[in-house]
Amino acid sequence: MKSEPDDCSIQDLARRPAQTVPWYGVRNYQARNFMRDAMRVGDGVLFYHSSCAQPGIAGIARVASRAYPDASQFDPASPYFDPKARPEAPRWLHVDVQWVRTTRLVGLPELRGYPELASMPLLAKGNRLSIAPVTPEEWTFIVGQLLAAPDLVGM
Repeated sequence: MKSEPDDCSIQDLARRPAQTVPWYGVRNYQARNFMRDAMRVGDGVLFYHSSCAQPGIAGIARVASRAYPDASQFDPASPYFDPKARPEAPRWLHVDVQWVRTTRLVGLPELRGYPELASMPLLAKGNRLSIAPVTPEEWTFIVGQLLAAPDLVGM
């Protein structure tokens, strides 16, 4: 899951370890559907800093809720307002995420250097999705090898 650190960084999340943060503002149907259909409470999340000086995986979080309507779609003052969304027929959903741990930054150049990760959607040319799936094998490699946290491999 990608986040701009100016909006919500892994450090922001770490300062609230007993709380969760809603992953609001997703306005891509593929990412929305992934949250709605594939994410389950307890799933691990690679927390990725994007649109910043040093983008990359900055930590690990976990999915803390099922998908539910993103209230920002109904707020005319929000940059995520959607005039076509209605409370009885929401268009946009989000999940809550909870901090697990902050890690060293693992940037795109390093990730691209591993053949084990060659098929990751994150590394695909032109990928702009804020949420993309990670296979169990990719998760195990990143968390167990690059982030050296074998206790999180089965997460």
